Amino acid sequence: MSKRLKIGVVGGGRMGSLHARILGKHPGFELVGVADTDRWRAQLVAWRAGTSPYKDYEDLIAKVDAVIVAVPTEFHFKVGMAALEAGKHVLIEKPIAATVAEAKALLDKAAERKVQLQVGHIERFNPAVLAAIPHIREPRFITVERLGPYDPRVSGIGVVLDLMIHDLDILLTLVGSEVVDLEALGASLFGKHEDIANVRVRFKNGCVADLTASRMSIKRCRKIRIFQASSYISLDYLNADLRVYKRKKPEIESLKDVEILAPKLGKTEPLRSELDHFLDCIVHDRKPWTSGEHGLEALALALQVIDELEKYELSHHTRSTAFLPRWAGGLKRLAGAVGRAVRSPEE
Repeated sequence: MSKRLKIGVVGGGRMGSLHARILGKHPGFELVGVADTDRWRAQLVAWRAGTSPYKDYEDLIAKVDAVIVAVPTEFHFKVGMAALEAGKHVLIEKPIAATVAEAKALLDKAAERKVQLQVGHIERFNPAVLAAIPHIREPRFITVERLGPYDPRVSGIGVVLDLMIHDLDILLTLVGSEVVDLEALGASLFGKHEDIANVRVRFKNGCVADLTASRMSIKRCRKIRIFQASSYISLDYLNADLRVYKRKKPEIESLKDVEILAPKLGKTEPLRSELDHFLDCIVHDRKPWTSGEHGLEALALALQVIDELEKYELSHHTRSTAFLPRWAGGLKRLAGAVGRAVRSPEE
């Protein structure tokens, strides 16, 4: 491509700064600027990326062909709609919006303006995920763990929209079947939104998935394990590691009857791959792999999980424990203790 595509980043937080870092050196994009309501943050991110700062995102939108929306979730719709109405291609960080209605309006506007709308479900571009997909055949049971420390920057949303939505999108991609039922349990320890959630999802094709997302852990863990008829797949998002265990014959007599594969993984940074894909979709008018429709599907499932959590959130049911699993009593006591410590650190 002889002419670089002009692009702007709206949002100077963690994800906005990561986008700006890559776009500032990308051969296919010309980073026109970074916009943020915090002038100093915009200046710092722009300076590091070798571009210009903007306080008003609408001024930046007017000068570009495409926009990265990396603002807090509650502003995704406002900024994304402004860019789409201006006829710009948009890559909007996950979740696509705060509500299903907002997401549908963004999809309608993108179709009306005939521009690309891609959602930042970055885990799809993780080398381990890309290498695992060819080995997945009708999974029957999946377990997912995504654990990490609390980050006050995302206190405006719960752990489901902050972290678990990545895995919900991956599940929908790998299983390829309709969700028929789910159960969810969670707890709020540090704020008004859930900080830990455990979910069981059942699919129409019989597959069952157990997911745990937590921002209460000191150590980070991001793993998915997939069980299917003749193999077991272990995938580590964090370390981009993949192992495939396959039986060599119908009856396993020893470990010698199990073949262990460690596929060679790509080295490209997932965010760089995501931006490369965004560029390719714009240039060749192709539907993004993480399209607005996929973003809507993941959001709808995440909101369904949150609705279920509201029924059984531990902090809200101090006197009713009949529905709780055996470990929940300890978690409820921990939630109360941590909550008291956070509210009264001097005690």
